Amino acid sequence: MAPADLLDLSATELSRRIAARSVSCHELMQASLARIEALNPRFNAIVSLREPEALLAEASERDAELARGNRRGWMHGFPLAVKDLSHAAGLPTSMGSPLSPRSPARTDSLHVARMREAGAIVIGKTNTPEFGLGSHTYNTVFGITRNAYAPERSAGGSSGGAAVALALGMLPVSDGSDMMGSLRNPAAFNNVIGMRPSRGRVPGDPEQELFFQQLGTEGPMGRTVEDTARLLAVQAGFDARVPLSSPQPLPSPDALQLDADVKGLRIGWLGSIWPELPLAPGIRELGEGALDIFRTLGCEVEPCTLDVPREHNWSAWLRVRQLLVGGKLGAYLSDPKLFAQLKPEAQWEIEQSRHLDAASLYQASLYRSNVYRAFLKLFERFDFVLAPTAQVFPFEAELHWPAEVAGVPSDTYHRWMEIVTPFTLAGLPTLNVRAGFGEGGLPMGLQLAGPIHTDFDVLRLGHAYDQACGWASHRPSALA
Repeated sequence: MAPADLLDLSATELSRRIAARSVSCHELMQASLARIEALNPRFNAIVSLREPEALLAEASERDAELARGNRRGWMHGFPLAVKDLSHAAGLPTSMGSPLSPRSPARTDSLHVARMREAGAIVIGKTNTPEFGLGSHTYNTVFGITRNAYAPERSAGGSSGGAAVALALGMLPVSDGSDMMGSLRNPAAFNNVIGMRPSRGRVPGDPEQELFFQQLGTEGPMGRTVEDTARLLAVQAGFDARVPLSSPQPLPSPDALQLDADVKGLRIGWLGSIWPELPLAPGIRELGEGALDIFRTLGCEVEPCTLDVPREHNWSAWLRVRQLLVGGKLGAYLSDPKLFAQLKPEAQWEIEQSRHLDAASLYQASLYRSNVYRAFLKLFERFDFVLAPTAQVFPFEAELHWPAEVAGVPSDTYHRWMEIVTPFTLAGLPTLNVRAGFGEGGLPMGLQLAGPIHTDFDVLRLGHAYDQACGWASHRPSALA
């Protein structure tokens, strides 16, 4: 096959062809490296790329393994660039910060080890904002990652490098992580699929704090929902070292079936979630247009509201996030020289965390519990809920964050992503699906969420919708 045609194949189809030896791992690696060489200088999605000769040699080794009848797993021979917040043995973990050590990681993060065991070849890292803070991928170490559809615009974040590499065919699938929409927002901004799994579905780092850290999670991204689901099946699974990880059995990535009859499923349309939450012009309209596609599939769609005060949700979000970010980065406060090198957003989180007390954190946990209870009440009426993935379209890449949304000033650096926070607080499986393109050809997505631990039900409905909506065929002009 021509390299461009090879990179157009879904990861699911690539895996099948590699297993059948009709496509070689060497051929795929060669095509991927050529695409990276051609496009990465402009878009800056992949960083810390390993030497091509070593990668091609590893790909040839994977082919030799297949010739001996040894297939490692669903990702056998896949080029993989790991989000630069996670460890990949032999590569530095910069976290987008000049303060991070330049020494190579000695071990893989847990989900990275699982992808490597499934046959992936780690080729480098994907760019991320400093310490993953802010849903816009830029830092002083590697620079700005640019949107796959509009290079002058933001790629979103913090999994922005992963989403752009995926959209441009540099990688078959991508890993990412999500606290404040970091798998969902860049997927929406780059017209791909990203899923924040249920809390505990993909275990976190067993060497880190194990009980308070319930906002962030690793997860999958793909160009199709099917690819995303198969990568989730690779990443997920109980680990005794992570006590809050889910013990639910998982389907095999190769045997996973997503085709399902979705007729009669009940979907609640949350719109902007709260009437006063600002949305940029055109976002609600794209979402409402997508509702018609769900209806043509036989779903029943009705508007609904989340019965929890917006200020309670935001208060819970701020306090719990400050606890976690301040706990991780607070040591920098003791060294003024190091603290001064942090981005202002990181400094703000640390400073705010120093004002927390037990009473405010307990109140935040109560508010968070009410968010979960409000979703439970909705799921008595609906099987799934929908909302836009972001409140703005991709903005100018040189901006650090939007100063306003639809004329409403932003009082924090992340207020423009408020719409993702209730899904995170509740720990729901939430899938970004494509909503289409707004004015100027800028992509947008929808958050499709279900009850806790219904990840593969969410993926089945998302799969039916994505096949029907047709937005996957709208490719970046760089691939024309």
